Amino acid sequence: MTSRIHCSEDAQQIALRRLPKLISGFVEGGTGREVGVLNNTAAFDRIKLQARVLRKVDPRSTVQRFLGQEYSVPFGVAPMGMCNVVHPRADQFLAGMAKNHNIPLGLSTAASTAVEKMQAIAPDRVWFQLYLVPPIDHAMSLVDRAEAAGCKTLVLTVDVPQISRRIRDLRNGFEVDFKMGPRQFFDLATHPVYSLRMLWAGRPEPAHFPKTGSKFDRSASRALADWEFLQNLRDRWKGHLILKGVTSIPDALRIKDIGVDAIWVSNHGGRQLDSAPASIDILPDMRHALGPEYPLILDSGVRGGEDILKALVCGANFVMLGRPWLYAIGAEGESGLESLREALTFDLSAAMAQIGVTNISEVTKENLVSFSE
Repeated sequence: MTSRIHCSEDAQQIALRRLPKLISGFVEGGTGREVGVLNNTAAFDRIKLQARVLRKVDPRSTVQRFLGQEYSVPFGVAPMGMCNVVHPRADQFLAGMAKNHNIPLGLSTAASTAVEKMQAIAPDRVWFQLYLVPPIDHAMSLVDRAEAAGCKTLVLTVDVPQISRRIRDLRNGFEVDFKMGPRQFFDLATHPVYSLRMLWAGRPEPAHFPKTGSKFDRSASRALADWEFLQNLRDRWKGHLILKGVTSIPDALRIKDIGVDAIWVSNHGGRQLDSAPASIDILPDMRHALGPEYPLILDSGVRGGEDILKALVCGANFVMLGRPWLYAIGAEGESGLESLREALTFDLSAAMAQIGVTNISEVTKENLVSFSE
């Protein structure tokens, strides 16, 4: 069957029809009034790229080298918890895409599939993302598990000292310990394809937490991570260490001095601090402060190939997407995921041609439109 997904907006619209409101709200929602979610995408729309003409732009390459590893494209999958609530095989679909197309896959502490299984599917592509959820001994055991599984990159997320209230989830009754009420029953009953698929597969569970004892508590404080912990983690983890959720330049400079390998500029997709500035608005100043060589990743608000190029132009070395991948899976499963990846790759390459570059290393801030006053 021919895919109906030609862009992330297509994936979103189809997924919103096919997924129960309970689930689509979890994927789509943000914190507060969701101003931050809207601002993330609007900020990309304000950026204008300068087209150039009469340049030799064939052939082009989207290959990007990052932290010593070469990837086919300069974008990948941001870590997302509980992906399997969208489709019981969502994690496996993402891992298959990472392996088949040589892109990095962030795997959340709150994932529904264990790091060992994901690393087996996509060796050397899995970046394990750590939430410092108490107890700290269990959290550190996950670091050891990731290392034993062969992960070479650890991502410490630091912008969730306390998970913020997400109003859509509260209104829809989305909880980790799910309770079925009349509204939820009607919601699921009116989406029978989704409901029967999930009923057959069974309810997804957080794979990195035991069913008894140190169970996953989505609302638990994650404020155990401090500067001392970061230094200790840097000393302990011998692979690449990335800090995710950094929007403050003073914080970034201190993180760099500690020896962290890369900083991930992110406002958590508007899901933590509704008043936070858009990640892409912060990026140019972050690049200037940290210098031209320090590795930077960006997420939040990225929806298309031109957005990926804009992030690279503004100073990112790598770009990660979250919601669009889940929309694609919710819309058309694995084939939807592949359609979106193809669309992002094509549009990125086409936009490179429009601005007159043939590979990622040629992209600079000079590719931005400079309006005269």
